[in-house]
Amino acid sequence: MANSTESGPVHASAPAQSKGIGFWLAFGAVAITNLAAAFDATTLSIALPVISADLGGDSTQAFWAGTAYPLAQAAIMLLWVSLSQCFGRRPVLVITLLIFALGAILAALAQGWTLLLAGRVVQGVGGGGFVGLTTVIITDLVPLRERGQYYALISSVWALGSTAGPILGGALADAGAWRWIFWINLPIVGLGLIGIVIFLKLNFRRRPLKEKLKELDYLGAFLFITSITSFLIPVTWGGTQYPWSSWRTLTPLCLGIAGLICFAIWEIVTKGPTLIPMTIFLNYSTTMLYIGSLFHGIILYSLVYYMPEWFQAVKGYSPVISGVAALPQTATVVPCAILVGVIVGKTGRYRWSIWAGWTLTTFGMGLLIYLHVHSSIPAWIFLSIVSGIGIGLLFPSIALAIQASTPPEDQATTSTLTVWFRTFGQSLGVAVGGTIFQNRMTEEISKLSSPSDLPSDVVALIEYIKRLPAQAPQKALLREAFTKSFRVIWIVMCAFAACIMILSFFIKEYSMEQQNKTEQGYRGDQEHMQNLDSTRKE
Repeated sequence: MANSTESGPVHASAPAQSKGIGFWLAFGAVAITNLAAAFDATTLSIALPVISADLGGDSTQAFWAGTAYPLAQAAIMLLWVSLSQCFGRRPVLVITLLIFALGAILAALAQGWTLLLAGRVVQGVGGGGFVGLTTVIITDLVPLRERGQYYALISSVWALGSTAGPILGGALADAGAWRWIFWINLPIVGLGLIGIVIFLKLNFRRRPLKEKLKELDYLGAFLFITSITSFLIPVTWGGTQYPWSSWRTLTPLCLGIAGLICFAIWEIVTKGPTLIPMTIFLNYSTTMLYIGSLFHGIILYSLVYYMPEWFQAVKGYSPVISGVAALPQTATVVPCAILVGVIVGKTGRYRWSIWAGWTLTTFGMGLLIYLHVHSSIPAWIFLSIVSGIGIGLLFPSIALAIQASTPPEDQATTSTLTVWFRTFGQSLGVAVGGTIFQNRMTEEISKLSSPSDLPSDVVALIEYIKRLPAQAPQKALLREAFTKSFRVIWIVMCAFAACIMILSFFIKEYSMEQQNKTEQGYRGDQEHMQNLDSTRKE
């Protein structure tokens, strides 16, 4: 275990500067856009059974509605950040928000699954931009030592959305107004857009268009986007829509892996600009932390996506009550993230929060194994709350640790990669959980006396269970089958968390005292003070 604090890439500490109202309005505008992304990530899954019944879809279409957004987000995120390096953060941020809003409109107007899925993809393309750019803008705004507090505030916004999202999604689904899950994004995005245009004033060195275009890694971007898409699609449908042994799964999966290998080789050998500076992976601690971010996303989304289904199928709760039942896991993120941000900001030490986060996440996922059909309300609250605390501690701590272990000039990219690995993990979390659940549920259903009479997909099966009389023997058997199937997901996630917990004990701790080196720092308050000084002189 590495015990000493490494000097790492140490630079002179940037003095803390007082921040005026313009700074906070700019930061608030960026933060509020993440509320739309948080709502989008948590409101839909709980309403999928209702949406499926309304649009006449099956579990495959409902599954894609949940996974299309993070898949598109993961594919495009790094390109948006690369474009912001060339054309400026604010214009690229505005474009991504407009694209996200367009996707929300398409999904809200959908009368069938085709347009709904198209809207989700468009939302993912836009969301990948402004979610990724949020962390980059924080690196532009404040030095490393202060960032924990700002990551905590962003985590709080996500926690608010994650807490209110399932309740809101459930309430809208119960009221037959699921389209408002998408319409509600528009005023949030609109408010953020106004604030960003007015208050987010960043330094930017203007250059001729020809010079800007030379700074883009065209081949790298093409290889990355096509390869990661080719990889994620079969991972998403493998074991659910098509068998893992099917050519429909293996062909794009192998092409995706081969493409990612070609991408990595290109990034290493090219003399021009790169989408990802591969040298950052030479640091063992940085690489381990990125792996941690990946599995953080996998575990997080396995809970966000499948816990509401457990409450609906096993406990018989309505969508809105299922959203309320998720509060023990989601409401704990805010205080834990703020706690980490404040303590790390004062002490400059972060490894403790990573160790505590993974230990509690492992313990918490292990506790979920004990959930069963007859678990009382106090029991499932206690069994759920520990994993929420662990996941909350990890949100800011992983991001801070990665940035501390990398040079300041690379932190725009490295901070985005933290979010990208978590987003990538979210796609895998839904896919892995879906494969585990589908396979185990198929096995459990085959043991029943009349499996042919049951709906063929899981989403329809939840509604089927709800319609059965309370004393029907089949209802109890199906709830037990759901419990056993979900239990396998929790076992696998517990094993994942345990492995990362062990690896986390070997990461090094680097100094947080770094200068804030950025070409796109905040200039709004500087302009305000200069104007104020000029007025006084006159």
